[in-house]
Amino acid sequence: MQSILSSSFVQGMMKATNDMWLKGWDERNGGNISMRLSKEDVAPFTHDFYREPRCLTLSHPVPELANCWFIVTGSGKFFRNVALDPADSLALLQVDEKGLSFKIQWGLVNGGVPTSELASHFQSHSVRKQVTAGEDRVIMHCHATNFMALSYVVELDAARFTRLLWEGSTECLVVFPQGVGIVPWMVPGTDGIGEKTAEQMQSHTLVMWPFHGIFATGPTLDETFGLIDTAEKSSEVMVKVIAMGGMRQSITTSQLIALGERFGVTPWAAALDVESGYVS
Repeated sequence: MQSILSSSFVQGMMKATNDMWLKGWDERNGGNISMRLSKEDVAPFTHDFYREPRCLTLSHPVPELANCWFIVTGSGKFFRNVALDPADSLALLQVDEKGLSFKIQWGLVNGGVPTSELASHFQSHSVRKQVTAGEDRVIMHCHATNFMALSYVVELDAARFTRLLWEGSTECLVVFPQGVGIVPWMVPGTDGIGEKTAEQMQSHTLVMWPFHGIFATGPTLDETFGLIDTAEKSSEVMVKVIAMGGMRQSITTSQLIALGERFGVTPWAAALDVESGYVS
């Protein structure tokens, strides 16, 4: 019998958390990841499950996720330590048949609970499961440095910010044609910020938490990591451009439209209709 530690989902979480730590996006216990799994994913590893799993009540009901399985990072766990002791840092859980509670079937061997942002993750999972017909399975939250830095100096307008990132790197429009949603600053770890984020997840794969970080979604850990990485690279370019006095030239609207046509994506119209605000 294979150990659950060798499973693709545990190994994937170990790699993703280590990569995010090395990027500098997840200092201390900053950041969290959740990935929705199928019963077929977990079935080969039931021998590693707890005989008496802990049951915890959800603060926000998620009937859309009834009976779903997830692997998530634990509250207070340092990303740099996940690869060293995944059984302490991660939790495999299953939501009950009504979406009111969940059982921890494996992980958190030294105690603790899943990420404090679990409500926000589950609210966004509920939305993305519906709007993508189940394709999106991952939610990542991290403190991407340059993306976060821009929230202090740009107008917190989703269309203008999206346009700024599209102009910062040619690939951005192709990678996130739906643009970036923005929620107002809110206390993290609350149902309120989860609700606002989920609203943005109806139409965006990236959401800015101003002065805090980024929420992202995708079908796999790699795709979601790559989405954040692309937005963060463009943010780094724009931080440098702004520090050098702003743009003298940039990608034009007609060029952005041509880019979308070439790669078969439909750019968010609102971001095509505005200027980024940093052309000098």
